[in-house]
Amino acid sequence: MSTVFEGYERQYCELSANVSRKSNSFAASDSEQKQQWLSEIKVSLDEAEVLIRKMDLEARSLQPGVKATLLAKLREYKADLGKLKKEFKRLTTPNADQAAREELLESGMADAHLASADQRERMTMSIERINQSGERITESRRTMLETEELGVSILQDLHQQRETLLQSHKRLHGVDDAIDKSKKVLTTMSRRISRNKWIVGSVIGVLVLVIIIILYFKL
Repeated sequence: MSTVFEGYERQYCELSANVSRKSNSFAASDSEQKQQWLSEIKVSLDEAEVLIRKMDLEARSLQPGVKATLLAKLREYKADLGKLKKEFKRLTTPNADQAAREELLESGMADAHLASADQRERMTMSIERINQSGERITESRRTMLETEELGVSILQDLHQQRETLLQSHKRLHGVDDAIDKSKKVLTTMSRRISRNKWIVGSVIGVLVLVIIIILYFKL
């Protein structure tokens, strides 16, 4: 609840009670006092109308939940002010028939004003709901765009990782080829070393045999 609204409400209730008291005692007062009270009631009604406007502005500036409650209470104060104005018209109009006609006219205008106020209130609430829906749609679009950008970034990262894996696979394939070539070279070298061992062994055997034959013929 708004403390500003409560302050205006308290002032209005005091003015309303004062106007009602003077209106009820108006018939029993003398002519001089009647003139004074009429002037005071007129001033009080003007002040009450100003307070109604201030309460209206204050209520419409609050949150939707609080605003709805205060506007409902404000409609009661507006109806009360309308009754006070009717009573003031009756006190200031000497002709009862004329007063009755003005009262009926004032009642119709008050009802039309209340209906117009209700329509404005409903229109304002509809506009607020539309604005809130628009804000939610904008937020959803922003979230969707952020999600789309994140998805594109993830796809780009995955593409880069795929390229890296393909390059690594190519390097590993090249290493396998080099290892195969190295195996072939080592196998060939091993065969040559084995063949050379046999040749060297054969040469050594022949030399030993020749030395043995030479020593045999000499001895």
